[in-house]
Amino acid sequence: MLIRQLSIFLENKRGRFNEVATLLGREGINMTAFNVSENSDFGILRLIVSDPTRAIELLKRNSYAVTVTEVICIQMPNIPGALASVMNIIDGSGVSIEYMYAFSTGNKALSIIRPDDLEKTLKALSDNKVELLAANALFSL
Repeated sequence: MLIRQLSIFLENKRGRFNEVATLLGREGINMTAFNVSENSDFGILRLIVSDPTRAIELLKRNSYAVTVTEVICIQMPNIPGALASVMNIIDGSGVSIEYMYAFSTGNKALSIIRPDDLEKTLKALSDNKVELLAANALFSL
């Protein structure tokens, strides 16, 4: 199961993330997961939203540079070693992870990953019965 992730390039200036959050919120678009990486000049806001198509249109209308990337959301028990078990499966398949971010809620832990080979990763995870979530499932947690 692949999820559409938005990557938004932001100037590294005070209030830029708030502008994006405000725009999306006014339109009723929910952010369920996000990550911000930055350097001295700019940041990249990666996020999973309830309506990617509308969010892209809205952000582009407001002069934001937005790209779409497909990522995978893995659900695991929120216990020590669960992530290591999944990473061992991915590593054993010869796939590298470009980046990832994670969060937990109650007894569930979720990790958003961007592997260098989506299909190979999906097969390895499926073969090992790792639970994957679709975007709509993220909003029902």
